[in-house]
Amino acid sequence: MLPFAKSTALILDFLLDRPPLSISLLFLFTGGSLRSSQAKPTEKASASSSFPISSDDIPVALSFSSFGKASTIGMGKASPFLLVFVGCGFFIASYNFLTMVIQNQKSVSTNQLIDHSALSLLADPVVAMPNHLKKARGSKRLFHVALTATDAPYSKWQCRIMYYWFKKVKDMEGSEMGGFTRVLHSGNPDNLMDEIPTFVVDPLPAGMDRGYVVLNRPWAFVQWLEKAKIEEDYILMAEPDHIFVNPLPNLSRGDYPAAFPFFYIKPSENKIILRKFYPQDKGPVTNIDPIGNSPVIIKKSQLESIAPTWMNVSLKMKEDPEADKVFGWVLEMYAYAVASALHGVQHILHKDFMIQIYCNVWFQPPWDLKVGKSFIIHYTYGCDYSLKGELTYGKIGEWRFDKRSHIRGPPPRNISLPPPGVPESVVRLVKMVNEATANIPGWEEGR
Repeated sequence: MLPFAKSTALILDFLLDRPPLSISLLFLFTGGSLRSSQAKPTEKASASSSFPISSDDIPVALSFSSFGKASTIGMGKASPFLLVFVGCGFFIASYNFLTMVIQNQKSVSTNQLIDHSALSLLADPVVAMPNHLKKARGSKRLFHVALTATDAPYSKWQCRIMYYWFKKVKDMEGSEMGGFTRVLHSGNPDNLMDEIPTFVVDPLPAGMDRGYVVLNRPWAFVQWLEKAKIEEDYILMAEPDHIFVNPLPNLSRGDYPAAFPFFYIKPSENKIILRKFYPQDKGPVTNIDPIGNSPVIIKKSQLESIAPTWMNVSLKMKEDPEADKVFGWVLEMYAYAVASALHGVQHILHKDFMIQIYCNVWFQPPWDLKVGKSFIIHYTYGCDYSLKGELTYGKIGEWRFDKRSHIRGPPPRNISLPPPGVPESVVRLVKMVNEATANIPGWEEGR
C-alpha cells in the first residue's frame, strides 16, 4: 500500500493534469477551510442546484458544490486529511456528473446541425436548400427523364448511348429515376421509335429558329407537357450528350428545383440586356439563377407554367440583336433562367449534378478531372491530347475524341483509350462510350 502522503500527491497530480479543473482544485484546498464560513450551507446548496452551467462556468460551479460540503464537515473536529479526501471525492463525483451532462448536450447540438437527408443525396450544393426543407425523405419521388432531339444521325447516336446508361443506372440503389422520353421535334417518327421511348412533336415553323436549332427545345417541351401522359410528378430535363455515371436521386426539394451552376452564365454581368426581358419591378437581376434548362429536376406543374414563358423569352432574345450577339449559343439557357425568375422560381444549385469536360482552347484549367460523386458527364467539348497525355490547346491532338467528328454517323466501336496522363474523367468517358457501343445492337449500321 502507498504511504498516505504519496497517495495524496498522486491524487493531486491526477487532478492538476486537467487544466479545466485547476481553478476548482485551488478553491477546494484554500477556500474549503478558510472561506467556507462566509456563507451558510443552505445558501451554498441553493447556488449549486440553481446555477446555470455552461462549459465556461464549470470550474465555478464545481467549486460551489465542493464549498457546501466542506463547510458542513468543517463544523466537526475532522482531520484536515479527511477533509481533503472527502472534498476530493465530492469534487470528482461532481466533475464526472457535469462532464456527462455537457457531453450529452454537445452530442444533441451536433446531431441537430447535421443534415442527414442532405448527406444522403451524395451531392455538395453550391447554394444550400432552405432549412425548413431539410428533412428526412420518405418514399421515392420519381422523376421522368426527358431530352429533346432531332432525327439527324448526330443526335441519334448520342441518344442511344444516353439511353443505354439510363437503363444501367435506373434501378441502382439511390436512384429515383422513373420513365424516359426522347422528345423528337422533327415532326415525324424515325427508326429509333422501337429502341427508345419517343414522343414526336412539331418543330418551329420554318425560319423561326433563324438557324439556331436549340430554339426548338422549349417549344418541344410545351407540346410534350400539353399532350403526353406523364406519370411522375417531377421531370429531369436532360440532353443527348449526357451520360449517367452514378444513380441519380431527386435533388429538388419542395418548390425548389435542382440545377447545375454554369460558370459562363453570368446574369450580374449582363444587367442591361437582361432588363429588356426581366423588368425592374420583378426584383434584382440576381434573382436570375446562373443556370440553363439542363440538367434541371423540377416539378411537372412548375415546368408546365414556365415552359411557354421560356419559349417566348427565347424567341424575343433571338430577335434582339444585342442579346443574340452577346448570349450566342447559350441564349436559350439565359432564356430559361429568366423565365424561371419571372415565375418566382429559384433553384438549388448542385455543383456535383454534372461534370463538364473542357479540353480545348476556350476553357483553361482547372476543369473537371475526376468523376467522383457526380451524376452526369457532359461531353459537349472536344478532347485533344498528345501521345504524352498533354492537352493540345486549340490544335487537333494525336489522340482525340470529339462528338463533332461524327456528325454524319456514329463513332466506331472500341475507340482507343487516351494515352497515360490524360485526366480520369476523359478515360471514364471513352470507356463508357465503348461499353455502350459494344452492347447496342446494330450500332455500326447507324440505325
